[in-house]
Amino acid sequence: MAARRRCSPTGRCWRPILAPDLIRFEDVSAGYGALTILDHLSATVRAGEITLLIGPNGAGKSTVLKTFFGLVKPSAGRILFQDEEVGGLSPAALLRRGIAFVPQGRNLFPSLSVAHNLELGAVTLPRALRAERCAEALARFPGFAERIRNQASTLSGGEQKQLEIARALLLRPEVLLIDEPSIGLSPIVSRDVFRLLRSLADAGTTVLMVEQNVRSALAIADRVLLLEGGRVVLDSPAAALLDDPDLNRVFLGRAVGAG
Repeated sequence: MAARRRCSPTGRCWRPILAPDLIRFEDVSAGYGALTILDHLSATVRAGEITLLIGPNGAGKSTVLKTFFGLVKPSAGRILFQDEEVGGLSPAALLRRGIAFVPQGRNLFPSLSVAHNLELGAVTLPRALRAERCAEALARFPGFAERIRNQASTLSGGEQKQLEIARALLLRPEVLLIDEPSIGLSPIVSRDVFRLLRSLADAGTTVLMVEQNVRSALAIADRVLLLEGGRVVLDSPAAALLDDPDLNRVFLGRAVGAG
């Protein structure tokens, strides 16, 4: 039975969350050398949703993604994916479990062609399957087909970000981690990237995203986690937070504990 929709006073509606937890952080601490960033963080990410991480600079948002993807090793606590502990596993092992990561900034090989950059996302697949998955990516991003032999450096910033996402999708990940997808992009291109992420979630991919363009990200997210000092201090439906007149104050972490 479908859950009845709930609506905010401004008319923004959402459905009560019924999806199961796919990812769990249980009392996780992590950082860089002697610097602790995540401080006994506990959080969940539900299957098939876009979960948005927000918070002031230094709150630990990107570190959450890096720790989950094995780029930062947790010093305490547990990270579970599908009820299996994965904290401390290598990125390669996590890729095999269906987790892909699109980091912040540009992460292409600019002197290589669009085709070669795309194929790098499928090097772990059997050769016959690589061609099939690349064809799927080109069907999803038809603009690349006519520029397949061009150097990646000739693409616009938005096209490069889409190529990174396309490459990550070649393994048909169950979870897509993406850090600041709109950084450096025009508002129009950012909107296209956000629409793509929403369509991926609607098709069943779980998306865990960090994004500074909070209002635009909230418009396509299902759930938002506000981080402060390496901990989750607010867990809310994205629609409810989008309607908060003090959103900027909440984003900066100053509304925590108010009222």
